[in-house]
Amino acid sequence: MKKLNLVVVFDNDLEKALFCIRAKDPYKGLHNFVGGKVEEGENNDEAAYRELFEETGISDKDIELDHFMDLNYFKYQHNLQVYYGILKHQVTLVEEKNKLEWVPINDELLDTSKFAGNYNIPHIVKQLKIYLKNGKRTDILQ
Repeated sequence: MKKLNLVVVFDNDLEKALFCIRAKDPYKGLHNFVGGKVEEGENNDEAAYRELFEETGISDKDIELDHFMDLNYFKYQHNLQVYYGILKHQVTLVEEKNKLEWVPINDELLDTSKFAGNYNIPHIVKQLKIYLKNGKRTDILQ
């Protein structure tokens, strides 16, 4: 299976998530999480940090990533690895190919005319919110 990753970056208050606006297909013009391909010989965690840094300028000094879930698309032979992290401090974003934008976490994520992934984005965010509420950051999420 081809390994791909998505990296969900939250601001410190968990009110916004970082999105790129895709410059090419698939999902050209739509908001998506940053990420990319796991290269041959690269471990999954290294790939997530590399993609995040290449696309945003965010390094392992700015955020700690956690491998949260995988979505396997057997018919497409794709393994989509979902990582998340909460920024430790404010950062200056460095755009690579795609424009970057902080987006409030709300029901707008369900808008498939604006967001990529065929409803994967709200599913991933909802699962992360449940996990963070129950296990990590009960002081922030309701």
